Order: sequence, then structure tokens, then C-alpha cells
Amino acid sequence: MRRSSNNVWVMLVLAALVAAWLFLRPAPTPPSFPQTTPTETRGTNTDTQGLPPEAIETLRKIRNGEQLPYRRDGVVFENRERLLPQKPRGYYHEYTVPTPGAKTRGARRIVTGGDPPEVWYYSADHYRSFQQITP
Repeated sequence: MRRSSNNVWVMLVLAALVAAWLFLRPAPTPPSFPQTTPTETRGTNTDTQGLPPEAIETLRKIRNGEQLPYRRDGVVFENRERLLPQKPRGYYHEYTVPTPGAKTRGARRIVTGGDPPEVWYYSADHYRSFQQITP
């Protein structure tokens, strides 16, 4: 009986240590966003400031209020990853940047903030990181 009682105490102490570590560890620091400035292209395939041409075309369509190809374009982006500055729900909206040859929407997105948009972000890796852009 004494041995199983000791095991229970060891398990409780370990659980308390894990819980303390989870709740007391420092919060992750949000990344800084490098500023880039893509320029609008007119019928060229210029990759401006590291953005793919499809991203520049998507930016143009968003700014001009044109129809976008994906059903989820324009939906509210919830910022669950908390990598963007905290804003009220509904502030951010997401748009798909087409990936040539992909059978799905792919991982590339543009996220705008505000209505009309006042901040713009590009994610090449499905919200794991963001790059602030100025269209």
C-alpha cells in the first residue's frame, strides 16, 4: 500500500511542475515585420520586392474591388496565431494568393486590416509568418 501511495505523490508533484511550467513560461514575442513596397505591375511578370507576381495581381484585384477566384476570399481572418497586432474580431480579412500548379488553394495569403484596408500583410507559409507590405 505504501508503494502505490508514493507513486501517487510522485505523479502529483510531476503534474504540478508541468502545470507551473506551462502557466509561468514567458509569452512569445511577436515578430517584427519588415517593410516592403510592391509596385503595381502592368502586364509584366515582375517579382517586386520578393513578392510573387500572383501576390501583386491579388493586391491589384483587392484594391480595385474585382472578383477574386476563391470562395473564401474576403472572409474574416481571426488572427488565432496572434502574430499580427491584436484588433477586434472582423478587423482582418484574408485572400488567397494562387500557387501555380497547386490543386488546392495553397499556402500563400494576403491579410488586410481595416475597412477600407489600412494595413496589408503577406504570408507565404499559411500564417506561420507575415511580412507587412505597402501596396
